[in-house]
Amino acid sequence: MQKTINTSKVKTFPVTGMSCAACATSVEKALNAANGVSKAEVNYANASVQIEFDTPDLQPFDLKATLNGIGYDLIVEDDEDVAMEEAEQQHSREFKKLTRQTIGAAALTVPIMVISMLFPELPYANWIMMALALPVVSLIGRRFFKSAYNQLKHRTTNMDTLVALSTGIAFLFSFFNTVYPQFWISRGLEAHVYYEASAAIITFILLGKLLEEKAKSNTSSALKKLMGLQPKHVIRVIENGDEEKIAIKDVQVGDTLLVKPGERIPVDGMVIKGESYVDESMISGEPIPLQKDKGAPVYAGTINQKGSFQFKAEKVGGETVLALIIKMVKQAQGTKAPVQNLVDKVAAVFVPTVLIISVITFLVWYFSGADQAFSHALLAAVTVLVIACPCALGLATPTAIMVGVGKGAENNILVKDAESLERAHLVNALVVDKTGTITEGTPQVVESKWMKDDNASKSVLLGIESQSGHPLADAIVSSLNKEIKAIQPSSIENIPGRGIVGMVNGISYYVGSSALIHDLTIKMPEEIDTKVKEWEQKAYTVVYYSNTNELLGVLAISDPIKETSKRAIENLKQKNIEVYMLTGDNEQTARAVAGSVGINHFMSQVMPSDKAEFVKKLQSDGKLVAMVGDGINDAEALAQADISIAMGKGSDIAIDVAKMTLITSDLMAIPKAFTLSKQTVNAVKQNLFWAFVYNLIGIPIAAGVLYAYNGFLLNPMIAAAAMAFSSVSVVLNSLRVKWKSLI
Repeated sequence: MQKTINTSKVKTFPVTGMSCAACATSVEKALNAANGVSKAEVNYANASVQIEFDTPDLQPFDLKATLNGIGYDLIVEDDEDVAMEEAEQQHSREFKKLTRQTIGAAALTVPIMVISMLFPELPYANWIMMALALPVVSLIGRRFFKSAYNQLKHRTTNMDTLVALSTGIAFLFSFFNTVYPQFWISRGLEAHVYYEASAAIITFILLGKLLEEKAKSNTSSALKKLMGLQPKHVIRVIENGDEEKIAIKDVQVGDTLLVKPGERIPVDGMVIKGESYVDESMISGEPIPLQKDKGAPVYAGTINQKGSFQFKAEKVGGETVLALIIKMVKQAQGTKAPVQNLVDKVAAVFVPTVLIISVITFLVWYFSGADQAFSHALLAAVTVLVIACPCALGLATPTAIMVGVGKGAENNILVKDAESLERAHLVNALVVDKTGTITEGTPQVVESKWMKDDNASKSVLLGIESQSGHPLADAIVSSLNKEIKAIQPSSIENIPGRGIVGMVNGISYYVGSSALIHDLTIKMPEEIDTKVKEWEQKAYTVVYYSNTNELLGVLAISDPIKETSKRAIENLKQKNIEVYMLTGDNEQTARAVAGSVGINHFMSQVMPSDKAEFVKKLQSDGKLVAMVGDGINDAEALAQADISIAMGKGSDIAIDVAKMTLITSDLMAIPKAFTLSKQTVNAVKQNLFWAFVYNLIGIPIAAGVLYAYNGFLLNPMIAAAAMAFSSVSVVLNSLRVKWKSLI
């Protein structure tokens, strides 16, 4: 009995079996033609389809059957997590299978090449090569023939069609010449074989597919990690004060939940008892944890720090901020246009054109009335197919990408997929996060002013701050630890909204805000007042330190700007790229940081959804947008951007969503990435140009256009050699990228 799937108006399903961008087009065309489907968008990059249904009552099993009929599969599960897991398992199995096939094909192809080039006179050489090539073509290369057949059923072609035809005909022609060489010898011609061509083509194409699949292997890991931020179980406080452990799915709005130190907050809500500091960097991107006491809001996925508190659940399940981020990341990834591979686009015209030329060549020769017309016709037709082999076309992009990716790694730029490397040089708008991207991402004491130049008062301050739960205390402790040893206070007391007081040898010492000093009616020296105003202009956070009677010192805490940020921004401007800074911090701090590095456009107090909306706005204005970030709060905008770049020291979520990762804090890596993209794309274009020029010149010669002028008829063996040379030239041209400078 067929189970029922709860289908909302729009639902995303994993698709398996797609091997090229043309496959994505076939899947999309088939689904859009199905009854009950309003719109289907296939994302080849993450192997999924987003379907908009005409009616929520439609069951997608019919769509699954439709795709099965053309050689693909739709994973249909009510739970999207289960569907994602099944898709990952299938992808893992397919990747392992593809790896085995590539290794197997290479192992069989190498001896064929050795025999063909070095030992052609070896006894039974043709029979040995045939035995080695047979499993490569018929077993390992079966996927190409199957794909070509499925394309033929729907009256379309792709690169698999050309691979199947060229390797199939080359093998069959060679097989005939091995079994019955007398057919040609009796006609005064030599019986050539092309086993090395048929096997090498399949090996090279498999290698290209293996590299492509590897690049796509982590498409869903970001979503899995986002989902992992929500704890599986929570502690609920019932009416009599007892505690019970329940599953997260059983939490209801209005439940009272307990959060202990170090735990993640399970759902959105409001604190009703206790106090603590909560790390909300995944929401705001800011590194300083926020104080939470009665009435303060808390969000799912954020991390409680040193205190315990109870809160009332207000938003659960798919309503939480974390769930919204997950949803928006899915949507941004799933609604992008399918990756259109240039080679597959050209193949749609190139393949049938080559087939037509081959047939015409045969017919012209056959009816030419020349001696041995049939023999010449068959040889010329096969030569056209051999010389038009897609090896150079198939290698044009992956070899350049391989070199570009390798060079990027050498320069601390990790590239996740070819599409981002191909498009990055077209970027004209760059959106950057402030914290951890332009700045270091960790608060530090940047300046200090002491009323007395002695270590005694500093030792007391170190002792008090080492016991404080305030996040800024860590910056002070880190600064003072290098100089002195702490004097521990006999007692510590928090002053809500003001700071902290510690008792040492009967004397009270205070650490906190200007409001605390004002409450103590301590006189502020003029030089300190001037210095504080200067710090405030720079958007520093000022911490005051005093005893009951006098000010002992002031410290300025800030998130320092990285040394290379300004130079990187200047370099980007020289490339005519507009830079926009978005931050969850206040306007004064944002303005100060933007001014320091030369950024003209910035937005402050920005939430994650605001970042993604800002990226969408730039895109609607016709800009190709790159986004640079390092936090969970950047994940949605990273997914939405045309080119997404994560800082390597950031969260795993940001790194997984992004298409590029910088494993350095040096922002100069960003303009270097754009330069690398331009160099790589130029190499791809050059490769494709020469591959097509080779075909434009080679195919007519193979067809025999020179025969009427000088009696020259291209030997298929020379055609195979020319095909091999074209592949070598493509590889050598790609290697040129490796030696070019990125600055």
